[in-house]
Amino acid sequence: MTRTEYRWLLPSAMADPELPGDRARRRRTVRDWVVDIAAFLCAAFIGMVAVSVIDADDSTADVVVFVDSVVGAAACCALWLRRRWPVGLAVALTAVAVVEPVAVGALLVALFSLAVHRPLKPTAIVGAAALVTVPVQPLVRPDPQTGYVASVLFGVLLVLLALSWGLGVRSRRQLVLSLRERARRAETEAELRAEQAQRLAREAIAREMHDVLAHRLTLLSVHAGALEFRPDAPTAEIARAAGVIRDSSHEALQDLREIIGVLRGPGDTGEGERPQPTLTTLDALIEESRQAGMRVTLDQRVAAPEAAPAATGRTVYRIAQECLTNARKHAPGAEVTVTVTGGPGDGLTVEVANPAPNEPFERVPGSGQGLIGLTERATLAGGSLEHGPTPDGGFLVRARLPWPAA
Repeated sequence: MTRTEYRWLLPSAMADPELPGDRARRRRTVRDWVVDIAAFLCAAFIGMVAVSVIDADDSTADVVVFVDSVVGAAACCALWLRRRWPVGLAVALTAVAVVEPVAVGALLVALFSLAVHRPLKPTAIVGAAALVTVPVQPLVRPDPQTGYVASVLFGVLLVLLALSWGLGVRSRRQLVLSLRERARRAETEAELRAEQAQRLAREAIAREMHDVLAHRLTLLSVHAGALEFRPDAPTAEIARAAGVIRDSSHEALQDLREIIGVLRGPGDTGEGERPQPTLTTLDALIEESRQAGMRVTLDQRVAAPEAAPAATGRTVYRIAQECLTNARKHAPGAEVTVTVTGGPGDGLTVEVANPAPNEPFERVPGSGQGLIGLTERATLAGGSLEHGPTPDGGFLVRARLPWPAA
């Protein structure tokens, strides 16, 4: 469920990216309407209780009861402005509550809203003013059923309760918003890391192309220039130069295909001096993993793996190697299945799957750059790679690579 789908369940200060206390006007959500109606009803209930107590006193004139009722109703209706002007409303109701006990309920709601929607400084100032007026109200409008000390203590507790509750709600909202912002920054940083990994892979390809192809292309340029400026050269010399050009072109094309199929790591200068893995060496990789304690099943349904293109076979080997390494780190003890199918004209498909681990283990943190590198490798080889969790909690990597028909 996306944020847009459940936004109506959040207060407007949480549904919008701004922090609580931002003065920008927001539209009420469904939750805001429910809270506002509940606050209005609570303030009205407290006001009606206060009016009934005043009306029960025979010494109170009917005009005073009527005025109290009108002022209490106006104070409750003013609560609909508490989100737009919380400071002004709290100050006004603090002054009104000194002479009108029926406005105490509205004052408590206003103090709560002030603590939620405004910073600590204005909340502390208005809250202190409300506490100062608490001892004055029983002197101006004493309650015949409650003593002065009890009235003061009860009023102080109500004001402190409203303020502390509002400050707690504000703190929780700020914490949630800070965690949301932290998650957003983490997602952005992950995207940047992925882009950087792709850029570094492309830079490695560029360095490899320069190292391998510069010499051969230089030979092509030299011999082609000799043929251009010496058209009267002997036939044998022309034929020898043409042969060099042909051989260098063929070798350059072969090197280019190998570069697309493999990325040499930084500082690895001996990659071309040792035998490169191919599809036929996949069995040795599986056996090596088994000797390391892994449970690996190889299902290779390729009729002639030795006939597979070298670059394609190397890519399959590297994909299986990286997937076995990931399974060893993130699903130790789980059986890994490596499936290789295809043939000339159909291409090669390699799948590496493992179920969820059955036993608890110490998780090894991973950056995810290995899968990014595999995706880039498969793309450069003319294929594609997809990966992700399976419904049973395991993980699956599937790559499709080209194998031209003979």
